[in-house]
Amino acid sequence: MRPEAMEGQDNGGQSAPSLRWRLLAGAVAWILVSVAFAGWGLNYLFTQHATRQFQGELAVHLNQLTAAFRLDETGRADLSMPLSDPRLQQPLSGLYWQIDRVSAEGATLQAGVLRSRSTWDQMLPAPSDKAGGEPDGDVFYETGSGALPALGLLARTVEVGENLQPDIRWRLIMASDRSNLTGPVAHFTGMMIIALGMLALGMAVAAVILVLGGLRPLDMLRRRLADVRAGHVVHIQGRFPSEIQPLVDEFNGVLATNAEIVQRARTQAGNLAHAVKTPLTVLENAAHEQDSPFARLVAEQTDAARRQIDWHLARARVAAAMQAGGMRTPLAPVLQALARTMRRLHADRQLDIEVSVPDELIAFCGEEQDLHEMLGNLLDNACKWAAGRVRVSGYRQENWLMLHVDDDGPGLRQEDRQAVFQRGVRLDERVPGSGLGLHIVFEMVELYQGRVVALASPLGGLRIELRLPGDWTRPCRPPAVSG
Repeated sequence: MRPEAMEGQDNGGQSAPSLRWRLLAGAVAWILVSVAFAGWGLNYLFTQHATRQFQGELAVHLNQLTAAFRLDETGRADLSMPLSDPRLQQPLSGLYWQIDRVSAEGATLQAGVLRSRSTWDQMLPAPSDKAGGEPDGDVFYETGSGALPALGLLARTVEVGENLQPDIRWRLIMASDRSNLTGPVAHFTGMMIIALGMLALGMAVAAVILVLGGLRPLDMLRRRLADVRAGHVVHIQGRFPSEIQPLVDEFNGVLATNAEIVQRARTQAGNLAHAVKTPLTVLENAAHEQDSPFARLVAEQTDAARRQIDWHLARARVAAAMQAGGMRTPLAPVLQALARTMRRLHADRQLDIEVSVPDELIAFCGEEQDLHEMLGNLLDNACKWAAGRVRVSGYRQENWLMLHVDDDGPGLRQEDRQAVFQRGVRLDERVPGSGLGLHIVFEMVELYQGRVVALASPLGGLRIELRLPGDWTRPCRPPAVSG
């Protein structure tokens, strides 16, 4: 499977909205609604309390005015004593009183018979509905018109017993600026907004901490799964909350079962290969003892069968490794071992086999036997055609491991370079071989989602460029192919 297909599987469907953001959005929305409702309720309750307190203060002053009100011997309205609040003596101080003469039906006969000095030259307005016709009936009302500022007023109609005119009554009015009511309410509202804003912010921060902390085990589970996929561990490690631990246990069970199935399949394939190779070895040995056309035919066919077995075993091994995932094979030891082997195999030719791999090329993302198979075939092919020198070099290209196998042999024409990877193709019969080695390399590289190409070598012969998934500090899985 190519990287593009893997990316399609990873990102093929549109992902659902983030669980983290859904929880945070829900928590913040609930906090805002709750705080707003609480603020409205507190502001309403405080306004009602402040209004009752405002009216109660007016009632206290009105009671004092009522106690001091009297009629002298001539029936003229008068106060038996001055009221105690000094604001009543200060012009436009914000606290006022006034006494009107009214009829029995509540109609104003004479406004401002008596009034406080604080009213200066202004009259306090009477209730618009002429309420207060009945004795001891208090009426609260508000007004914002006139030269005086917005007022809250409390009016009471009284009847004096010594009144010589029984159809005459008196309306006593006590007034105060509404700023004495709205000021404390506005101040309370401002302080409440600041306090509730800080409360909402603190609750939002707490919600963020709780959500992030609550979802942290899921992030840890994702990292552990990435470690499993990278091959750093064979199962999910760590302690998880009781809600997640059963999922982890089930997943570890699936991993163990999958690994057991893969191992059993590889073992069976290996047993089958050994079981088939033994009769083939017997036939091959028997054929070599004879020098006849039939013996040569048997030798050729047994050799072809052995090659087929090796080829299919390599494919099965790579497929199993890719399914298991996360294999890691150090590169340097494999190359050094193969170089020593090739020097011994071609000792009669005294080839100069050079291995040049930087330190940062740490590991190949695959099985060691597969790396031996691919590099062994490439090195063997280079040694067969080299005049005297073979060089293996490597470098890092993004997340890929790039390897070059160069020789100073005759090389290939450009139109023939890709054909060497086809099955059974031999472009020169003078060098022994079956034509399967490079094809096996091509098949294995394809299964590892890499690339192998034939190019002109700086040494004058052929260069085989091999691109394989490499492992540095990132997960050991094939990188995405660009371009």
